[in-house]
Amino acid sequence: MKKLLYGLGVVLFGVIITAFTLSAANLKAPAGGPFEDVVTAIKQGDASALSRYLDNTVEISMAGKSNSYSKAQAEIILKDFFSKNQVKTFELIHQVESKGGSRVGIANVGTSGGAYRTSFFLQMKGGSMVLNELRFENK
Repeated sequence: MKKLLYGLGVVLFGVIITAFTLSAANLKAPAGGPFEDVVTAIKQGDASALSRYLDNTVEISMAGKSNSYSKAQAEIILKDFFSKNQVKTFELIHQVESKGGSRVGIANVGTSGGAYRTSFFLQMKGGSMVLNELRFENK
């Protein structure tokens, strides 16, 4: 009788663990979409993937210097930044979506070159989301 109760307890424990695991998997943010793609590109240090969302003119701030760049210039600057600062850790700490569809993200990014507080701003333009501001501030 004790063995039967023990066996049932083990099976019940396994069922509970499986149920929690499956419900946790369902809580993950849906994949895809411009915001999620930008997050993934920053996590991977992938300037090419990031450039797909760059606006025609992009405000980039790094090391206390801020300037507006063309899409082509911005991609070169980002490739250079990520080549010198391989992303090691990424933690999205805040995100906001406005009623107009604009989205802002703030993340802590750890790189081989230091730690940064990174913020990025996407807005609707011509029916699609574009990235028009990106900041890497030393922590």
